Amino acid sequence: MHIIAHRGASGEFPENTLLAIEQALLQGADAIEIDVYAVDDELIVIHDPKLERTTNGSGTIYQHTLSYLMQLDAGQGQRIPTLWQVLQLVHGRCWLNIELKGKNTVEPLLALLTRAQSELGFELSELLVSSFNHHLLLKLKNAVPELRLGALTASLQLNYADYARQLGMYSVHCEINFMDQELVERAHALGLCVYVYTVDQPDEIEEMLQLGVDGIFTNYPARSRMWLHDKLKKPV
Repeated sequence: MHIIAHRGASGEFPENTLLAIEQALLQGADAIEIDVYAVDDELIVIHDPKLERTTNGSGTIYQHTLSYLMQLDAGQGQRIPTLWQVLQLVHGRCWLNIELKGKNTVEPLLALLTRAQSELGFELSELLVSSFNHHLLLKLKNAVPELRLGALTASLQLNYADYARQLGMYSVHCEINFMDQELVERAHALGLCVYVYTVDQPDEIEEMLQLGVDGIFTNYPARSRMWLHDKLKKPV
C-alpha cells in the first residue's frame, strides 16, 4: 500500500511548499500529492484559490499577478512554488500526483510536461494527474493517451468505479468516508488502482489495508509509514 504525502508532509510543515515536499521525500513517501492552479499561464502549487488560509496574502489568486503571489509567505518563510520547481525537486526521487484545480490548467500542464521531458529527462511514468473535474481529465486523455490519470470523487457512485473505466482512467481517488469493499473489488476487476484520502489515524490505516486499497493520502507520511509497518508485522 503506497504512502502518498498529501500536499507534502503537510501535518508538520506548510502545505504545498518545497519544504513540505522535501520533508516528505526524506520521510520515505512513495509519492507526493500537490494541487495546482494557473496564473499568468504559470502553474502554481496551492490548494485554495483564496490566499488567507495558507499565506499572508488576501483575496484570491486571480486578483493578483504572478510576481505578487511569488512574494507571499506560505508559512515558515516558504513561498508558493511553481509546478516547475516541484518537478525539479521530485524528479527521480518518487512519483508525483498533480491535482488540477483550475479550469485553465490543461494547456500549461501540457507545455510544462514537454519542457520537463526535454530539459529534465522526465518520464510520464513519474506522474499521475487527478481532478474532480473529469472534463479536464478527458481532455488530457485525448491529448496524451499514455499519461496516467486519476478520477477524484467525494461520493460513492451508483456504478462504483465504472465511470472511471469508461473515461480511460488509471485510478480512482476516493474520500475515506465513502469507501467499501465492493468499490475496491469493482475497481480492481476493471484494472483500476484505488487511492484514498485523507488517512491519518491507525484504525483508518488498518481498515484501508484490510480493504486492499493501493495507496493512501496522508498528512503524516513518516508516522503513517511506521503504523503501516507495525500492522504488517502483526500475525493475522
